[in-house]
Amino acid sequence: MKTGHTYYVYILASKIRGTLYIGVTNDLERRVYEHKTGVKKGFTQKYGVSRLMYFEVFQDVNEAITDWKITLIEKENKKWLDLSVDWFDDILTE
Repeated sequence: MKTGHTYYVYILASKIRGTLYIGVTNDLERRVYEHKTGVKKGFTQKYGVSRLMYFEVFQDVNEAITDWKITLIEKENKKWLDLSVDWFDDILTE
């Protein structure tokens, strides 16, 4: 589906190997500005997360939100196994 819009998945950090934040936006420059200036109160303002470390560009918002996550999971966990299956004795897992 061609929308004519541009969407970004981006990762911010507080410092090298510090606190991370992953976001999706249709205006990366505006959104990074908001993070850097603390205009919107929340997680990134509270933890000083404002350094843009990475971004990807997408034409479809659904792709931006889901496809990169699926790629990441399937890179390390091709069979989609529950990595916590052996962690808990007191609950049933599928």
